[in-house]
Amino acid sequence: MFGLADCNNFYVSCERVFNPSLNGKAVVVLSNNDGCVISRSQEAKDLGIKMGEPVFKLKDLVKRENVVIYSSNFSLYGDISARVMDIIREMAPLTEVYSIDEAFVDFRGFTPYEASRLASEITNRLYKYLGIPVSIGVSSTKTLAKVASKLCKQYPSLKNCCVMIKEPDIDKVLKRFPVGDIWGIGREYSKMLISEGVDSAGKFKLCDPSWVRKKMSIVGLKTWKELNGEPCFEFEENFRDKKQICTSRSFSKDIYDTEEIIKAIAKFASSGSEKLRKQKGVTSLIHIFILTNPFREGAQEHYKSVVIPLLEPTDSTFEIVRVCCKSVLSIIKKGYGYKKAGVILSGISKKEETPGSLFSEKDLSKESVLMKSLDQINAKYGRDTLVTGSQGVDKIQYNMNFLSQRYTTCWDDIIKVKI
Repeated sequence: MFGLADCNNFYVSCERVFNPSLNGKAVVVLSNNDGCVISRSQEAKDLGIKMGEPVFKLKDLVKRENVVIYSSNFSLYGDISARVMDIIREMAPLTEVYSIDEAFVDFRGFTPYEASRLASEITNRLYKYLGIPVSIGVSSTKTLAKVASKLCKQYPSLKNCCVMIKEPDIDKVLKRFPVGDIWGIGREYSKMLISEGVDSAGKFKLCDPSWVRKKMSIVGLKTWKELNGEPCFEFEENFRDKKQICTSRSFSKDIYDTEEIIKAIAKFASSGSEKLRKQKGVTSLIHIFILTNPFREGAQEHYKSVVIPLLEPTDSTFEIVRVCCKSVLSIIKKGYGYKKAGVILSGISKKEETPGSLFSEKDLSKESVLMKSLDQINAKYGRDTLVTGSQGVDKIQYNMNFLSQRYTTCWDDIIKVKI
């Protein structure tokens, strides 16, 4: 059996830990640059606030319903997430961290009673030690465990734990479960299935497997098998290396200055290079994009991107930044105010498994030592202690008008108790 531990409304729950007065109130957390809603309390969901909705569209509702708004405090959320995962690892046989607020738990070899008991102990300890409500769904496959975890949030009587093993119970749940909410069914597949009359997980489970394979490839077939109780997604203790590394941001205001755009691209390229080295990879393809604000009325719209294949795969910050800064000049248009930009590193392979070029004039060993020193200094003294000249020393300004304190990661923000 597999379990899925899913933190309830995680970002909002983190804010509530240090501000209990938020309990029972409609609360939302916004994306980078205070753009869109990325986390909602149940009270906010009940008001009809949707995930990904731009905050400027909610001004009247926020004012009328006294909705509390927070900017993303990722240093706080990341620290709380690490504590959640540590507790789960202490209590569970094996754990696979799936995202910042989700982890699969290995219940293979457990009876349903034993799995239910351990799941309850985990959720109780997490709430007692950290104040974070967590739902754990348990079933025969990962996909069904995801369904079971969602049931916990819909039915408080389950007390954050749902073991879904019996076939009649599974069929009853899947009949009412929207096909678009199935793990692995994306937006396009969801539209296709609904157009074919398959609007629930129950109906999808009854589809002919050859039809599923034809319409949705092998991945869709694996999802179908998982709904039918056949495990197809193995348990993994370690993170998979990323096939793409994307670093992008929206700016606090439209940027018309070419030099400022280049600085931002250099920053994103540098950040992506650091992530690339952490997974011991090299990139052979770089994708850069810039776009104007699509929500600004009357403004000229412009979206442009460029893909740059590299002759030699690399993990060098200096080489990646150089290529990005040179290439972005070819897509910038004067007179346009850009709201967002990004760098995507792809064509990623393991550095130790990637052959070098026979005709390379670079001293790769010296370059590796230099990158190692760069990472060590930035790790010891703080991010961006050493940066490229293209990036500059001034930080990119973002809108973070509703930011809470970094209670667990900054001494200046540590919570104060009055006696």
